[in-house]
Formats: sequence, C-alpha cells, structure tokens
Amino acid sequence: MRVYLVIVDESDEARVALRFATRRAIKTQGQVHILALVPPQPFSAFGGIQATIEEEARARAETIAAAAAGSVLSQAGHMPVIAVVAGDPVKAVREYLSQHSEVAALVLGAPSGGGQDPLIGHFTGAGLGALSCPLFIVPGGMDEAEIDRLS
Repeated sequence: MRVYLVIVDESDEARVALRFATRRAIKTQGQVHILALVPPQPFSAFGGIQATIEEEARARAETIAAAAAGSVLSQAGHMPVIAVVAGDPVKAVREYLSQHSEVAALVLGAPSGGGQDPLIGHFTGAGLGALSCPLFIVPGGMDEAEIDRLS
C-alpha cells in the first residue's frame, strides 16, 4: 500500500498538498498520513505561562490535524493516520520517516506567492539525498480541478 505523508498547517499550500496526496491515495488504493508540527516557541516565559503557551500550540496543531483528517475521510472514505509532533520541523519529519518505512512519498505544498518554505528548502537542498522516499512538491496556487487532473 502506498502511503503519502503530508505536513499540515493552516496554509493554503498545505490544503493543496493534502488534496493532492488524498487524490493520489484514492487512485493507488493507498493511505494518507498527516503530520502536524508544533514548532518550538520563540520565547521562554515563566514556567506556568510557558506551559500554557506550549499547550495552546499543541491544541491548535491537533485541531488542524483533525480538520485535515476530516477532509481525507470525506474524500477517500477512510481515516488517515494522524501524528502531532513538537520540536524542530526538519528533525520531526526525518524522525517520522525513519519510524515509518511504509511512507512512499513526502508531499509538501509550495507557497503560491513566492517566498521560501523551510521544509522545501531543506529537502530540496542538502537534505534531498538523505530522504528515504520521493518528494512531491505541489504548487500552492493550484485549484481543485488542476489537482484532480494531475493526481
């Protein structure tokens, strides 16, 4: 079974990548894995306040992952595998891939307005050769019909 790993957040490009991965999974009778990342918090506050900030960030990531899972369920008819991981995004993706050898492709969405995505920058640069699977980069400006035609 082909497994497509999608990194989700609140961006339009993540939604495009999720749709592409879902459509590929449907066509290949595969499965989608959703990874929501909780990035390190940019500042350090007093103990209780810091814990609250980190808890809120994790809850937000879990909500995003749940919404993405609902989208996959409505399109594909089955629930994806969901993981929420805190820490450095590149390290989190690498660790997930090392623990899930069944992943057939990492699917990332590129920002439609230009700009640099740190994961795409890493995995298309020096990190590409170390990937254990192919990397799909989906242009973030694609609409549903374009995605469906290509996937």
